[in-house]
Amino acid sequence: MTAMDGKVVVITGGTSGIGQVAAESLAAMGARIVLVARSASRAEEAIVRLNRAGPGIAHRYRLADLASLEEIRSVGAQIVSSEPRIDVLINNAGALFNGRKETIDGLEMTFAVNHMAYFALTMSLFDPLTTTPGARIVNTASAAHQGVQLDFDDLQSRRAYKGLGAYARSKLANILFTRELARRLDGAGVTANCLHPGFVATRFGKGAGGLVEAVLPLAKLAAISPEEGAKTLVHLASAPEVEGVTGRYFHQCREVIASAEARDADAAHRLWEASEQLAAA
Repeated sequence: MTAMDGKVVVITGGTSGIGQVAAESLAAMGARIVLVARSASRAEEAIVRLNRAGPGIAHRYRLADLASLEEIRSVGAQIVSSEPRIDVLINNAGALFNGRKETIDGLEMTFAVNHMAYFALTMSLFDPLTTTPGARIVNTASAAHQGVQLDFDDLQSRRAYKGLGAYARSKLANILFTRELARRLDGAGVTANCLHPGFVATRFGKGAGGLVEAVLPLAKLAAISPEEGAKTLVHLASAPEVEGVTGRYFHQCREVIASAEARDADAAHRLWEASEQLAAA
């Protein structure tokens, strides 16, 4: 398969789970992969796998803690300086925490890693994305967004915190961000879409702590494989049939309807403005 020959794919969360499978699949299709990873050892292991999947393409990695806005801006600047074009950006890294934690920036950890990292990295890579014809941005969301809404007076969950609720709201934020990003990119030749990969048996939730970490291994007995979960990621990054399609939410390689809260254009606009302010602070 050579559908991605000569294309550059930047991906977060590409050292394990569906991100790893997607990165290796796209490398096998001819893409050069740029991993954004937190662990050098895991990134080096991933590069070995990428070189087997897509040899001779000079895959590389950059290190950043996605809980730090400063590190995201730094890694974005490194990528921009070395990559004159970016054909696909896949925002895929995510986390779940049983107890409330704050980042060095004073943001609630789930909101920071699952939403603000998407926003800040996309903004850092905006120039090469918007100057690469037909570039695509793919954001991993989740059906967990169903049944929640954002409290714009408490985006950092200071008044009340439950791990699964914070995770669900962060996945709602992913969809709202995608919608507003697509609107702002209208006419630029760049598309932005998001997806629900399904409930996948991966390392996700490891280190969450408490009851969440205890229960997840049992729940994963009924989960799908990373290979199955990665199919929609690869589809949105590479398939000709979604060329020009933007602002949509997908599952099993088909467009599906997100919740009413996820289709709220006013909420999407408010979240963008709030994210801009937080990223600039």
